[in-house]
Amino acid sequence: MPLSPEQKQEIEEQRSTSQPTLRAVSPGMEKHLYTAHEVLDHGFVRVIDYMGDDAAICQAARVSYGKGTKSVQNDEGLIRYLMRHWHSTPFEMCEIKLHVKLPVFVARQWIRHRTANVNEYSARYSILDREFYIPAPEHIAAQSVVNNQGRGAALQGEEAARVLEILKADSNRCYDNYEAMISDDGQQGLARELARMNLPANVYTQWYWKVDLHNLFHFLRLRADHHAQYEIRVYADAICKVVADWVPAAYGAFEDYRLGGANLSGRAMDCIRRMLKGEEVTQETSGMSKGEWREFEAELRG
Repeated sequence: MPLSPEQKQEIEEQRSTSQPTLRAVSPGMEKHLYTAHEVLDHGFVRVIDYMGDDAAICQAARVSYGKGTKSVQNDEGLIRYLMRHWHSTPFEMCEIKLHVKLPVFVARQWIRHRTANVNEYSARYSILDREFYIPAPEHIAAQSVVNNQGRGAALQGEEAARVLEILKADSNRCYDNYEAMISDDGQQGLARELARMNLPANVYTQWYWKVDLHNLFHFLRLRADHHAQYEIRVYADAICKVVADWVPAAYGAFEDYRLGGANLSGRAMDCIRRMLKGEEVTQETSGMSKGEWREFEAELRG
């Protein structure tokens, strides 16, 4: 259960209290404030605070470029121009602060994006809950034979059931020992900062994560991609829905140029030009490695 009754009551109280403000607000984002969007079996993403909107991006760009923007007829056109030409600074004028509950192994992937401010729940001071990520059967998959860092076909029948049983049993056994070590049942319990090392990587943690829109787009470009690991991709997908309501023009440009676009090498562009001229290009004549050619073909197929 992602949210306890107490947490739900707190969110209702936060959403029922409003304050007058002179700052710019995004109507689309206001509906998301404090609301928890459930992810995986016990996780969630919720917006704690934000700054800026589509207009803030344009305001910053017009200060930066002065008269250079006079030929841009509308804000959406300007935003698309900025996105198309990789002008990042105007997008940094918008910020978002998220409260995320996620498995530790997902957090360790996430924290690789170092352009954010993070404060995580501390298991040195507090006791972690007995909550573990247990994949749904359709997400229990074998190692990919093509991609060394990905998964292949889903396991079936008894093999899938065996893996699920191991995950559940090991998770609960580790937590039982964790509880036993920190217990002060007649004795002095082990320090929490030491006891936590016995917990599995699928235990849930929480953090506040604050990031500007430019760096958030970079995170989403990688983690909302279909090649990303499922368990972090579903968090990215949930954030995408929030961002689309917050800055619709910026997200539309991002979706078009980044999520739906492709970065092609000079060799790939040369191959496309040769194909347009009617030449039959193969991997052997492309100048690409087998891996590059495979990825190039995948981009062309869509």
